Amino acid sequence: MPDHSPALCFLASHAEDAQKALSELEALYGNVPVQQADYIVALGGDGFMLQVLHDTMNSGKLVYGMNRGSVGFLMNDYATDNLLERLSVADINTLCPLRMTTTNADGTTSIALAINEVSMIRQSYQAAKLKVEIDGKERLGELACDGILVATPAGSTAYNLSVHGPIIPLEAPLLAITPISAFRPRRWRGALLPDNSVVDIHVLEPQKRPVNAVADHTEVKSVLHVRIEQDTHARAKVLSDPNRSWSERILAEQFSD
Repeated sequence: MPDHSPALCFLASHAEDAQKALSELEALYGNVPVQQADYIVALGGDGFMLQVLHDTMNSGKLVYGMNRGSVGFLMNDYATDNLLERLSVADINTLCPLRMTTTNADGTTSIALAINEVSMIRQSYQAAKLKVEIDGKERLGELACDGILVATPAGSTAYNLSVHGPIIPLEAPLLAITPISAFRPRRWRGALLPDNSVVDIHVLEPQKRPVNAVADHTEVKSVLHVRIEQDTHARAKVLSDPNRSWSERILAEQFSD
């Protein structure tokens, strides 16, 4: 009888545990190139998972992560047995990233995608001064801060949470805009926005107070203006075990200590 088992592609970070897991799983299930795979299994931590999701964006490939890193919030538990069964019953989460469009001090523009968040951070000892517009309307004429970020629901438990931004359920059509160490206005703690909002952030006094912009792993130096909006044409597909779904993990974070 022909073998109709799904084709698996295993990708691993350079971490020792991830490389060991790669050898174990290849011996059990084989390994095919990404283009031939029915499933991609990412072995590593959250950072590596994000890299794989970016690399497979809009490919339609299903990505299943197993934790061989440190935090592993985005990952499923690691086990070598019953992998095909786990893949067949896994929940599919479709993620729509943010698109960051920057206007830079050297006159260039650039575009990058962010599954977690777009952040802007001061370059020097001087606090950044930023003007924030939402859908073309000025909301903050001057925000003095270390930076600011716009996070997706999937990214709301990452950098956004560490700077005291709100956790957003995965299914909620919202974005979080959160300041990083706001100095003025001192009491502004951020806002929740509809996910179809267009956020424009202008750098005030850019020569005196230079600012970098970051979309997940992509950093742009010395930006003058950043536009942040949902990219409705880009999709990443992530698999999670039914007993460890992304929705449940994000919801549970709201009740953790």
